[in-house]
Formats: sequence, structure tokens, C-alpha cells
Amino acid sequence: QTNFDLTVAGDHRKLQLNELNELRDQAYEKSLIYKEKTKRIHDSKIKNRVFNDGDRVLLFNSRLKIFSGKLKTRWSGPFTITKIFPYGTVDLSQADRPNFKVNGHRVKHYFGGDVPQFVIPDLQTFPP
Repeated sequence: QTNFDLTVAGDHRKLQLNELNELRDQAYEKSLIYKEKTKRIHDSKIKNRVFNDGDRVLLFNSRLKIFSGKLKTRWSGPFTITKIFPYGTVDLSQADRPNFKVNGHRVKHYFGGDVPQFVIPDLQTFPP
């Protein structure tokens, strides 16, 4: 059946367009809520790193190489922080190399090398 009453058909079309606009607005609001939720989850997992002068750090090598090796580490160093600038920039130094500045997001704390070895004084074995 066809509807030849133009006023009824026009009102029906306006109603459909209004519903479409409402659905579009709801989808936009839900996408904003989803973005805020995922940002909050992402930000909660980010660790706040605090660096001080004299800290030993590793530097992330972001240069992509064609055959870099799957198991090769991308961290180089250790480097020593000589100065911390505003907005997250740090000045790194290494023996026999000039100092250079990098973004603080590219460094992480280095915990190896200076750890004292744990020695067991006298190990006693008991007969079985």
C-alpha cells in the first residue's frame, strides 16, 4: 500500500529524522564516555618515574633496523644523569662520550652492576 496523504508522510519522515539525530547524539555521547574510560585505564597503568641527578639509567634505542634481531635488547647504557631540565628532558653522560639530551620517556632506571653479591658463609649439608 502506498500512502498518498502527504501531511502524514511528511510528519512520519520528520519523526524518522528526529530519531536519527537522537541516535547519532547518543552514539556520540557513548563514544566520549568510552574514550574517557579507556584513557583513565591507560593512565592508571602508567608509572610515574622520578629521576635525580646521578641516577644510572638505560636509554631506549628507537631507531628501527632492518635485521635488528628479535631477541636483541633495545636498551643501551648504562648512562648517568648529569642534569634534569624542565618538561622531562634529561642530560645523559657516559665515560669517553660527550653529554647529550634526551626525552625522559626514553629512559628507565638501571639497577644492575652495583648490587652487592649475597654470600653464604658456611653451607652445611646434612646426611640423607
